[in-house]
Amino acid sequence: MVGIVDPISVGNLDRSEMTAPQLAVGSTPPAMHRDRYVFDNSAVQAAVRFRSLAAVFDPGTVRHLTEIGVNHGWKCLEIGAGGGTVAGWLCDRVGAQGHVIATDIDTRFLKSLSKTNLDVCQHDIAVDPLPEAAFDLIHVRLVLVHLRERDRVLSHIVSALKPGGWLLAEEFDSLSLQADPAISPTEIHIKALSAMERLMANRGVDSLYGRRLSARVRSLGLVNMTAEGRMFMWEGRSIGAGLFRASLEQARSEMIQLGLITESEFERDIRLLDDNELLIPSPTMWAVSGRRPSV
Repeated sequence: MVGIVDPISVGNLDRSEMTAPQLAVGSTPPAMHRDRYVFDNSAVQAAVRFRSLAAVFDPGTVRHLTEIGVNHGWKCLEIGAGGGTVAGWLCDRVGAQGHVIATDIDTRFLKSLSKTNLDVCQHDIAVDPLPEAAFDLIHVRLVLVHLRERDRVLSHIVSALKPGGWLLAEEFDSLSLQADPAISPTEIHIKALSAMERLMANRGVDSLYGRRLSARVRSLGLVNMTAEGRMFMWEGRSIGAGLFRASLEQARSEMIQLGLITESEFERDIRLLDDNELLIPSPTMWAVSGRRPSV
């Protein structure tokens, strides 16, 4: 069964019985983080968002993890594990001798995972500490882009790698979201996506962080670095359009309240996502990997 580690009980655990480095966590409840995170896990749209993200981006993530060489016996940390699909894959990959810790500020979607080599931990990577030199692999996807402290947090994450350990960080570059009819007349401008970008910028999101990620990883001394951007052209009614719909619906009230978009404009754009003629580019998912030097 999955091990659930919470801020109250972690201090009382018998350290001699632990099979993986234990995270020290804070006591801030998930609700306190909602002022800085647009897409908190308590929203009714969260489950759809996680399923859509997994369907679109997990294949690329798994390919990169396989190329890194994640293997039996590895100790892995999955930061911001969300719906848990990558954490589940890692558990199967590292086997009974390995261990995976999956963290999130709200772990409601992780508690149903049934893996004997998994611990789930409520943990805020922006403020809660990580053990030093503890993990063979750390994976983080669509977390850093949301944090004002992203560069400090990335450095903190690298310090938690064992010598020879691997980082795989994946973050969006959203510049491609802006439709350009001059390039492709079939692309349709969706104002609600621009409104959501402005809302996220107000919350401190760096929507171009994905393209900055390679330089940041290299500056922290990681070697064997690789960087790849992957993106898609999505049609109306596709999984990608469904991801946009869920994200927009989750941010709807705040965007309208702030005057970033009107109710009628929002409804028009939601209908566009069901238009079979729609073609809209996805954000670019930058995947950057690197290894902490062994010496």
